[in-house]
Amino acid sequence: MSVLNMQKIQLCALKRNRKKLLITLQRCGVMEVTDIYYDDSIFHQQKQSEVENFVAEDMQLAKEALQVLDTYCDKKTKVSSLTGRKLITTEKYEDYESKYNQIKERALQITQLARIITEEVQENKKRKAQLEALVPWITLTIPFSCTETNCTAVFFGTLSNAWDKSKVEKLFSDSLNTTETSLFVEVEVISTSKLMTCIMVMCLKKQAVEVLTILRDASFSQKISNCNLNLPPAKEKEKIEEEILASEDKIAEYLEMIKEFEQYSDEFQFLSDDAEVRFEQGEVMKHLIETENVFVVSGYIPKDEIAKTFKKIQEQCDVAIETMNISEEEEVPILLKNPAFSQPLEGTVKAYSLPGKGEIDPTTIMAVFYYILFGIMLADAAYGAIMVIGCTFALLKYKNMENSLKNSLKMFLYCGISTIFWGVMFGSYFGDMVDVVSETFFGHKISIPPVWFFPVNEPMKMLVFSMLFGIIHIYTGLAVKLYQCLKQKDYKSILYDVILWYIVLTASLVLLLSMDVFTKTFGLSFQLSKKAGNIALVIMLISSVGIILTAGRESRNPIKRFLKGLYGYYGITGYLSDVLSYSRLLALGLASGVICTVINMMASMVGGGFVGVIAFIVIFILGHAINIGINALGAYVHTNRLQYVEFFGKFYSGGGREFSPFSMRTKYFKLDEGEK
Repeated sequence: MSVLNMQKIQLCALKRNRKKLLITLQRCGVMEVTDIYYDDSIFHQQKQSEVENFVAEDMQLAKEALQVLDTYCDKKTKVSSLTGRKLITTEKYEDYESKYNQIKERALQITQLARIITEEVQENKKRKAQLEALVPWITLTIPFSCTETNCTAVFFGTLSNAWDKSKVEKLFSDSLNTTETSLFVEVEVISTSKLMTCIMVMCLKKQAVEVLTILRDASFSQKISNCNLNLPPAKEKEKIEEEILASEDKIAEYLEMIKEFEQYSDEFQFLSDDAEVRFEQGEVMKHLIETENVFVVSGYIPKDEIAKTFKKIQEQCDVAIETMNISEEEEVPILLKNPAFSQPLEGTVKAYSLPGKGEIDPTTIMAVFYYILFGIMLADAAYGAIMVIGCTFALLKYKNMENSLKNSLKMFLYCGISTIFWGVMFGSYFGDMVDVVSETFFGHKISIPPVWFFPVNEPMKMLVFSMLFGIIHIYTGLAVKLYQCLKQKDYKSILYDVILWYIVLTASLVLLLSMDVFTKTFGLSFQLSKKAGNIALVIMLISSVGIILTAGRESRNPIKRFLKGLYGYYGITGYLSDVLSYSRLLALGLASGVICTVINMMASMVGGGFVGVIAFIVIFILGHAINIGINALGAYVHTNRLQYVEFFGKFYSGGGREFSPFSMRTKYFKLDEGEK
């Protein structure tokens, strides 16, 4: 376990070699580029706004091209974390770069085809809406554009509900009572339904206003003439249907053209990745300073990588390299390096916080307890075996999977091994599945005894073990704090903040073990003597006074120092609650075991025979699948909680900044490690 030592460096090279140098640094992926502070007029920073615009356009173009392939082609372009990104050699990558303009032209072509298809689809929706609107008027023999002649006016429209011709004509005959002259009107009912009646009304032009007024009083909705509908509805329908057929043929043709571009999916993925790479280069260039002929780049690099990186850079171009001292005030980025056993838990540490200045990397120490705690909480050998088999299969089958998923699977693999161990210790194999199956289907009960004990039968023993393990966990946290204080040569903190607390906690434990109430409550088979308890009480009181007098030692005011000391000693209640928190090992372990037992009992209720076997298998699979999911999640959450609160709370503050190297953050391809 370690936090890699960082070195600050500056590279200076000719501007004509800038692209080569940046590409080499990016492919090495081991240097974090930072700002350079300067106070002269010789150097300046470059603006990248225009370059950023071009890169953004390429990113959008590649995204659209890949979306088109995903929409219209069988081959999907999305990359899953399980299969991982495709490996690509430097030669192949450079071959794609040489065809950049050609690839971009193809991307433009396919996106243009997709836009035309989208437009045609939208037009067809409008045409189909027109067809639907024409259906009630299909028997009309004149076009809607014929709204008048020299002497007459024509109105097309609808009336609410069902009307017949005589009822419509009656509207105008009734108007004789209010008008001095007769209205010359011809009515034709085109179609009728319960909800609507389509009519055509013809009248003299000079009576058009009166006729329209009467119709509107009857809730007439006039159909506005559409200049595009110059044919009768039946003919217009035929015309629109022909347009739809022609459009669909056009769409089918363009779809075939798009499918021909499916072979270029890798090129479009390259275009996307290349844009991302150039975007990162543009971001880094904002941190550079330059003159007319040279430029300077500065940043942090792990010391172990310096020699190898310098060699690769100097193979590409001439460069001046300067290593720089890191001041105490600088916030140095943090990069963790751990063995294979604990590396999967680096993400768990990062989720809390990376180590701050002077702190050690707690990953390896935490890993030991993490796997043990998870195993105790799930504690079923069969569940652990399922986890191990599933994770091993995925790791072996998908060797190119992304590191984040690979580390998660490795973590659950180790957790599964621990679960198998504790399942054997506690005698749980799908709970009491062996007992139930043997008794239900074979008439003779067979049991697999635990190596240690059954927690369901001896819960108090399990509680004592959980708390004892919690004490060991907490003591280890204090030991890590002691080690950190030694590294920092803070000997006062070793005495006041670690050793005194060790004495107080140990003396308190001895005192409790000498009490009848405590030993009987927890069912302990031994008890310390009263004399040992009295000695422990005296030692605890003396150490407590020491904590009270020293916990607030940073204050000069004696009253404040004393009050802070009392508050510091109040932390003993925190230690008590921390130890009690480990009772969740009992709770989750029992929950998993009891639920297993209930599932097995339910599965066996149908009894033996063929039907009983089928019912048992169905209930068994469903029940245990749900149980392993819920309890594995619970074990994961509570294991994290015990690490973050009870363990890290004793020595770890965090606050470090993660190392963010200038690298190829691609989505679809990654350079072959042998080619980097």
